[in-house]
Amino acid sequence: MPVALSVNINKVALIRNSRGANRPDLLQIARDLEGYGADGITIHPRPDERHVKYADAYALRDAVCTELNIEGYPSERFLQMVHEVKPAQCTLVPDAPGQLTSDHGWDARSRHEELRGIIEPLQELGIRVSIFLDPDPEQVAFAKMSGTDRIELYTGPYAHEYKIDPVRAVKAYQQTAKAALAAGLGLNAGHDLDLANLQHFVDHVPGLQEVSIGHALISDALYFGLSNTVNMYKSRCVPTSI
Repeated sequence: MPVALSVNINKVALIRNSRGANRPDLLQIARDLEGYGADGITIHPRPDERHVKYADAYALRDAVCTELNIEGYPSERFLQMVHEVKPAQCTLVPDAPGQLTSDHGWDARSRHEELRGIIEPLQELGIRVSIFLDPDPEQVAFAKMSGTDRIELYTGPYAHEYKIDPVRAVKAYQQTAKAALAAGLGLNAGHDLDLANLQHFVDHVPGLQEVSIGHALISDALYFGLSNTVNMYKSRCVPTSI
């Protein structure tokens, strides 16, 4: 089965914010991405609102026809917004307030009880919950204890190692994916996936359901155009015979 492609539009919002107006129009870009074949739209509003703003989440709620995935650290403000917007999916990440980008997963071993207290109220609203996790099979059992529906594997290390040794790069992800499947958890992935490394990941990680890609996809769109770029990424979301 093809892996779903959710496009993160944070960088589109960053360009918009740089001129203080509404160009590019974030809602129109989201609609266009869906029209070009994206299976979902991802946003990650940060406390300083340097790209996607909290107000964008409310506007996108009514504009997105596929699935809206809202990522973020579960601060009081973030959770209030998620409870009000009720996206299809909420991805919880352990980011510090001023962090440039997500670069590690939760330590579910020590924080699964805390996460459970956050996850259950979201699920009661009909929101699917995913937690950001490093590629570590030992973390999966504790992620399961948190009550999460899915885990999202942090693929930054994979993207770095892929350039050196693709087989070694994907090994921990394969092991973690197998543990997630055995535990009955859904599986997402994201961070630094691109046109060069995505196909290998899709081909070798069992049970993968969704990838979230933003920076690379929007950067590639500068060269190939948004429609062509979405199609290029979508083609790499289809497993090949290996």
